[in-house]
Amino acid sequence: MKIATFNINGIKARHQALCDWLDDAQPDIAILQEIKSVDDAFPTELFEDRGYNVETHGQKSFNGVAILSKLPLEDVTRGLPGDDSDEQARYIEATVVGKTAIRLCGLYLPNGNPVELTDEGHPVEGGKYAYKLAWMERLRVRAQDLLAQETPFLMAGDYNIIPQEEDAKSPDKWREDALFRPESRAAFRRILNLGLTEAFRARVQAPGHYSFWDYQAGAWNRDEGIRIDHFLLSPQVADLMTDCQIDRDLRGREKPSDHVPVWITLDN
Repeated sequence: MKIATFNINGIKARHQALCDWLDDAQPDIAILQEIKSVDDAFPTELFEDRGYNVETHGQKSFNGVAILSKLPLEDVTRGLPGDDSDEQARYIEATVVGKTAIRLCGLYLPNGNPVELTDEGHPVEGGKYAYKLAWMERLRVRAQDLLAQETPFLMAGDYNIIPQEEDAKSPDKWREDALFRPESRAAFRRILNLGLTEAFRARVQAPGHYSFWDYQAGAWNRDEGIRIDHFLLSPQVADLMTDCQIDRDLRGREKPSDHVPVWITLDN
């Protein structure tokens, strides 16, 4: 079973690039972020024609997540538990059944910039950085609940987190950014420390592997990348993993997203 995560940065602008990649890479499941589309406007038929079941959680012009699956998707839920007032479309779950039933958690974690802090150094209440950290705590609680239920699961998507210095070409440029501030990385570690496996680093330890290159300042040509798209695996799913790779070459194609797909294969 091949499962990919891909921030496509707008389905309207990127539908052909996405279809070309699906045809080439043939993932069984693709977890998408930033579809930037309401559900009714999502071009479902393009993917159904390729054999995918489609579930979306969309929002006009911003955010939006989706799951494409060649296997049936069961028990689909939308929205991250823990804050009924949160209207941003950033989270979707569904169960897929291979040899093992796996809960797929697709997420688009808040960026968090600009970082607004009080004089004491705490995130300003109601600010974007406070929202990011609160969202991450809700994600930690959700992971904790799934672990308590002994549910095999994975959490995949654009985390907007640079976990370690080797995950950025120029880490000093990111020191005060919400993606790399110590509070953000600590929140990420609190999720990992529940007993999850960060799939890519379980397979590849070397620096120089990135999943995002900004459109500005020739970042792609200078390989000024960061690694912010991740799979976190529960112990049961980590035991099934056989590989995890990044399809970096897509960034050099015509009309690319600023992200590229990351994928895992499971013996499932």
